Amino acid sequence: MSIRILVADDHSVVRKGIRMLLEDEADIQIVGEAADGDEAIELLASIQTDVLLLDITMPRMSGIDALKVVSKQYPTVRTLMFSMHNNSDYILKAVEYGAAGYLLKDTGQEEILRAVRTVVKGDLYYPPNASSVIIQHLILLNNSQKKVTTSLQGPKTPSIWNKITSRESQILTCLIDGMSSPEIAERFGVSPNTVANQRASIIRKASVKNTVDLIRMALEERNR
Repeated sequence: MSIRILVADDHSVVRKGIRMLLEDEADIQIVGEAADGDEAIELLASIQTDVLLLDITMPRMSGIDALKVVSKQYPTVRTLMFSMHNNSDYILKAVEYGAAGYLLKDTGQEEILRAVRTVVKGDLYYPPNASSVIIQHLILLNNSQKKVTTSLQGPKTPSIWNKITSRESQILTCLIDGMSSPEIAERFGVSPNTVANQRASIIRKASVKNTVDLIRMALEERNR
């Protein structure tokens, strides 16, 4: 079955460029184009969509505002933010409001395809530049929330790190480093499905909802 993509960008040249890059792929179908966030949301109501490629800076309703609506009203749609700005505020807002990934507009065809195929499987796709922003933010947040400890608290034990296996610990470290499932799979010589299963196991043991929450917890407990 084809991956159904809706492209939302206020520049028709950009929309046509994306269509030219993707429409010849056997597993991809461009099902619609929108010129702003309002139009994208209207189209989602009538067009079955798997992945929304959503520009951030658009007239009327911005991409970030549209993302808030899409995440609530169309939770099965995987949103890839598409921007010309490598801006930490945009990246962090994309994470906060539920984007499945973040791409810059100078991204090549191969990476766009990799991102689309990754997020449609339920994974996140934040390339190294975006992952670095997210991890730095989590570290700063963790440091700002540290409280003064006392001797009565006993030994500092990173509980999640004690709950997981040696290989899961390696996988978790790679996630903290911003690596994607395919990159982790290549490093350890296993399939991406194996990595996905191991990541799901870690998330289950940590009792968190998603990978972002897992990384936050792991950083907090590792830095205690």
